[in-house]
Order: sequence, then structure tokens, then C-alpha cells
Amino acid sequence: MTDTSQAATRLRPGLLSFLGGVGTVTGSKFMIETDHVRVLVDCGLFQGMADLRRLNWRRFPVDASAVHAVVLTHAHLDHCGYLPRLVRQGFHGDVFCSANTSRLAEIVLRDSARLQVEQADHCNRYGHSKHHPAEPLYDEMDVDRTMRLFRTVEPGEQTEVARDTRLTLHHAGHILGSTWALLTLEDGHTLASSGDLGRPVHPLLRPPEPFTGADVLLLESTYGDRRHDTDSSRAVFREALSRTFARGGTVVIPAFAVDRTEVVLHELAGLRRAGELPPTVPVYVDSPMALAALHVYEDALAARAPEIRPEVVDAGASVLDPAPFSAARSVAESMAVQEVTGPAVIVSASGMATGGRILRHLARVLPGSRNTVVVVGFAARGTRARDLVDGARTLKMLGGYVPVRAEVVSVPGLSAHGDAAELLGWLRGAPAPSVTYLVHGEPESAAVLRTRIERSLRWTAVVPRSGERVLVR
Repeated sequence: MTDTSQAATRLRPGLLSFLGGVGTVTGSKFMIETDHVRVLVDCGLFQGMADLRRLNWRRFPVDASAVHAVVLTHAHLDHCGYLPRLVRQGFHGDVFCSANTSRLAEIVLRDSARLQVEQADHCNRYGHSKHHPAEPLYDEMDVDRTMRLFRTVEPGEQTEVARDTRLTLHHAGHILGSTWALLTLEDGHTLASSGDLGRPVHPLLRPPEPFTGADVLLLESTYGDRRHDTDSSRAVFREALSRTFARGGTVVIPAFAVDRTEVVLHELAGLRRAGELPPTVPVYVDSPMALAALHVYEDALAARAPEIRPEVVDAGASVLDPAPFSAARSVAESMAVQEVTGPAVIVSASGMATGGRILRHLARVLPGSRNTVVVVGFAARGTRARDLVDGARTLKMLGGYVPVRAEVVSVPGLSAHGDAAELLGWLRGAPAPSVTYLVHGEPESAAVLRTRIERSLRWTAVVPRSGERVLVR
């Protein structure tokens, strides 16, 4: 036995802790500890129910300054939004991710910081907080410090992220820059995290690169109990618009600023070209964050980024432009959109209607029976979007209750998350991990996916508990 192998046998197995993204689709945080290294995979904010949001205020369970590195799979808030808070608590290591994730994360984190500060100011002005004075989770200065820690990694290339700990990223096809991550630990064992997996039929991005195996796998389970019918969903989307325009109403679409807005614009552009979205019906995008992310997508198209579908690259930026298309960046432009009457489409953030400009649009259109709210993709429990999908007759927002008389249409097939069959398809052909942990899913979806994996693949699958710690071996 060589000296190297003898040393490896003396290393203790890595320890994996589930610090978030368990029993919920938000707050993803998974800590891997070895004899010499602590690496955090994803660092997301909890969203949705108040009990979950309060978890963001708890101190990180280990000394943040003792975390050597963070690996980000992608730039959605539930995967990167806690980073500035971690930095505020002392984290000063490197943050590894793809180049497009770095660009998008900066947009997401700066917007989040702005909202955090605005919410704290609002609470102090009107006395809504239990804390005096109310403070933001983090601010713009924390984001400045965070962005200085980012290190970009080219997918497919192996990078040392800490002592004897190597990272390889692979395209995940969920949003621009999204990846699944493979970590090789000091003792040679491997851990893979799917992040959020995209769909083979994503209209803009190539399918996820296949899973190639690992000793331990963290697999998202957002839609582990469902099947997407893309063609049917597009028909539902198209027909909802047609019905609304026929009765002279307005369509409001809460959409995540990163990727979902681009997918919605792509669908609208297709309907415009087909003559099913009349040229007299304007489309508005009322979200500075979404417009900034759209610019990153347009840059990726122009650069012919390898993760973009070739046919989309060949078509150019027109695939994201349902002209006439108006961008509302300033507050004045947003207020002008709020005055729009008659047939129109308004796309605004946030996608789960937890905050942002979408709230004023919803407050205006929900009481009108001619109007329609289209919820595209997944809505977590405890969010206004989920309440609408579940049939709520009133919504609390902006300090009061708003009646829901508008039509509400759910179109989950436009989601950028793989469904149960697509997740299983991503796994097939790979050697079985010793354990597959089902994370980033509500309890029912994770339990159903566990059963499907056990029956279909004969793999050992586990739904972990929040705070649970297990060995990587």
C-alpha cells in the first residue's frame, strides 16, 4: 500500500449536514465537512410560510468564518440568497459557480438587498416589526463584499475548491448558468448535488448533462410526484389569453425574474408570430431585475453560449421579443403600466407573489372578473401564488385584503424543473450511489419520488430530516 493510500485510509469519512432545502423547496444549504475542510453547497433563503422565513434570522449553525468555500449550483434566491447574510456573519472564503451564475447572482442579490432595506424601513415607519428598530437581513454593502468572493468555474473542468477537495460542474439546463455539482473529497469519496434540474424540453436551454455517478447524491424533488404535459400546458396558456382578451381583460403573469420571464416571453413571441397574440395587445415587463436578467440571456445568445439550444442561438434575440413589448424600469414607468386597461399582458416579479411590483398589479386586477392571473411553474406553500392556485377568495397584501374575482389559471408545464419521469431519466444509466437523498421538495413529492426510485431503479433513496447529519461513504 502506498503512503498516499495509507493516509487516505486514516481520514475520517466526510460528514453531510442538511441545513435547508429539506421538506421545502426553499433555503437550500448542504454542508460537507472533512478532516480539514468545510464546503457549503448552495446558500439559499427560506421563502413562503412565516415559520420558514424566520429561519433566515437564525445564526448559521457553524462559525461562518470556518466555512472554507461555497459552491453555487445556480442563481435563484432559494439557492444563493443567504450568501450576504453568511458574509455578514464572517464568511470570507471563495464562492465557486459558473460565469453566468455569477452575473445573475449579482442581479438577484442586489435586488434582494434593496427589498430587505425597503421592508425594514417600512416596518420602522409603520411599526409592523417585533424588533425596534427593524433591520434588514443584509444590505448593498454586504452584497458588495459577497461579490468580491466569487470565483468562476468552467463546466467540465476540475477545480480545487479547498485542500484536497475538487469540484466539477456540469450544465443542469434549469436556468442560464445552472449546473449540477460533483465534489471529490479528501478521502476520495464523491458527492453530487443536482441543484435544480432542468427539462429536456426547455425552450431555450440544452438538456441537463447526464448524471455519471457518485457515492452520495442529493437530488431535487420539486415535482417528484407529477408529470408535465408541455403541449397541454401551452394550449392552456394560449386559451387563457384568448378568453381574457375576448372579454376585454388584462392578463397578469407573476414570473421569476430569472429564466421564467424569458420562457414566458419566448411563448408570447411564438404566439405573436402565429397571430394568436394580436398586434394590438401590448406586452409589458415590469421588473428591473427581470430586464437585467434578460440582458444576460441576450448576451449569452450573442456569444453562442454552449448551454443555449442551437436553434435558439440561430434565431437570435427575436425569440425573446413579443413586439410590441414595453419595458418598465423606473417607478414612473411601472405606475403607467398600472393604469393600463383593456386587453394587455403584464409580466412582473416575484414569481410566487411574495413581494415586488407584482403586488400592485394583482391588487388592481384581482377584483375584476374580466381579468386573469396566470401562475406559471411551481408555487411554494405559504406564498400568494400558491394561495391563488389553491382557490383563495381573498389575498392579504399591501396592508389589506383584496377580493379574488379574476380567473386564475395554473400552468405548471411551463416550469423549468424536471418532473418525476425526467428526474428518473436523468438517473438511468448511472451506477447506483450508496444513498440518494431527496431534497428541495415538499414532503409529499419527496416521498413519492423516493418510492419511484426504489421501485424503478432499485436504488436506496432517503428523505432526510432538517438538521440531520450523515456520513459520505
